[in-house]
Amino acid sequence: MNKVILMGRLTRDAEVRYSQGENAMAIARFTIAVDRRGSRNNRNGNDEQTADFISCVAFYKTAEFLERFGRKGTKFVLEGRIQTGSYTNKDGQRVYTTDVVAENVEFAESKNSSGGGSDFGGAAAPSPSEAAGDGFMNIPDGIDEELPFN
Repeated sequence: MNKVILMGRLTRDAEVRYSQGENAMAIARFTIAVDRRGSRNNRNGNDEQTADFISCVAFYKTAEFLERFGRKGTKFVLEGRIQTGSYTNKDGQRVYTTDVVAENVEFAESKNSSGGGSDFGGAAAPSPSEAAGDGFMNIPDGIDEELPFN
């Protein structure tokens, strides 16, 4: 079984291109930074965070999703498979590749928790004056009669 599940942040905006021909296909290439479990000490004895930078590729609707939302720093969870390949470069040398083919990509955090506003999801977020300390919007006074429940 060849199955990969990763959670991390894009290191740069996803690069999306379309194939030539009658049925153009979206192809997204991106790199995701995935934190390693645990930490290790550097030369000074301090803990340092380590990450792996994993090359990924997505096709069709998944690539179109990344074209729309795949911005640098956005945290995603992706599911896919590892694919290896090789080609001969212009110098005649054999180059071996390893990519994760992303078959399903989802947001790993809300847009607000990553520091940005939302351009999707329907409703605008309440302003700080409307939001209560618990993250829920305050219900205006006198609206109790209009609520469908009591």
